[in-house]
Amino acid sequence: MSEGSISQEEIDALLSGVDTGGLNASGSTKADPQIAIDIPTLSKFADDIKDKLSANLNTMTGTEIKAESPTVEELDRNQFLAKIPETVVAVMHDFSTGLSGDHLFVMAPEFAQKLVGLINKEDNASLDDMALSVISEVVSNHSGTEITSLSAGGKLPGLAANPPEAVNQPKAMVRMPQNKFALFTYPITIDGTTFNLWEAVSSSVADGMARALGGGAAPATPAQDAASLGMGAMMGGAQMMGQPNMMAQPAMMGQPNMMAQPGMMPQMGVNMNGMIGTPPNVQSLQFPNLQPVMGSAEQGNIGLIMDVFMEMTVELGRTKKTIKEILGMGEGTIIELDKLAGEPVDILVNHKPIAKGEVVVIDENFGVRVTEILPAIEHVTSQM
Repeated sequence: MSEGSISQEEIDALLSGVDTGGLNASGSTKADPQIAIDIPTLSKFADDIKDKLSANLNTMTGTEIKAESPTVEELDRNQFLAKIPETVVAVMHDFSTGLSGDHLFVMAPEFAQKLVGLINKEDNASLDDMALSVISEVVSNHSGTEITSLSAGGKLPGLAANPPEAVNQPKAMVRMPQNKFALFTYPITIDGTTFNLWEAVSSSVADGMARALGGGAAPATPAQDAASLGMGAMMGGAQMMGQPNMMAQPAMMGQPNMMAQPGMMPQMGVNMNGMIGTPPNVQSLQFPNLQPVMGSAEQGNIGLIMDVFMEMTVELGRTKKTIKEILGMGEGTIIELDKLAGEPVDILVNHKPIAKGEVVVIDENFGVRVTEILPAIEHVTSQM
């Protein structure tokens, strides 16, 4: 760490214990239990719908687009971050009914610009709000194809998704599933150039999809769990006493007169050796709280950077000019920005957007009043 400053890589390393990817639609963290993911079943599903993805893109763009053979893998957030560019276009598209968990689409900005340009019939499309709505529509069409396939046969009746929400931001600020999750990678070829469309689903969603398709691990029923617990207790009792036939002797179980009393039928069980005895006391299982809790080591990591100075800037807006236009500028030239009058300005730390605000004047000096904290940074500050 250099004196008085800190690089973005060092900040990312120090904050590695803080997962900003576990936010749900309301901005709160969401624990996702780890479930075995049926990769073969999901791979077949992705391969079956790739042609429909091609057809959807062809219809929307009017251009020949081909979705190549997709891949499905199980990985975590850090492994996924290593695959994608620094800035991405991400679309949150969680299911509203039928499945519960994170559902995320990610693509490189160049891929998003290419799609928007083809759909809107314009060159050098910028990724503004209108462009992001176009990308949301592309994702919604593909997700609709998935819902139709998963609902076939009535295994996921009423399956539906929330409206898609697209953003263009640094990858570290994108909300991602916690723990291990399933990643679908669809290679998309346009005019000889291949781009990737990534689809990430939490393990709970992946398991629900696999079960709807006839796969997934068979869950143990409550009766099976109780029976397993009872067998273990009975076997353990017999081994501790060292007398396998002890269960057959009511007098030794502390009930010497039970069999001799008329009109009474004692509750009996069967042990592993077929001998009769009293059943074990089976109690309901108590599961721990799955809500993630920050440990002391993670809090210590945050404390290491509390006194570090960082560059904060306020961005009024942006525009693109040709070299000829720039050279032709002089005093009095008016430069039109991409923001409307009265729109919030962007507040950035180390060139990363963290909030939005409005410009104010304080004692003849300009200032900015914070009006909105972006969700990812809000999650970080809540853990401090």
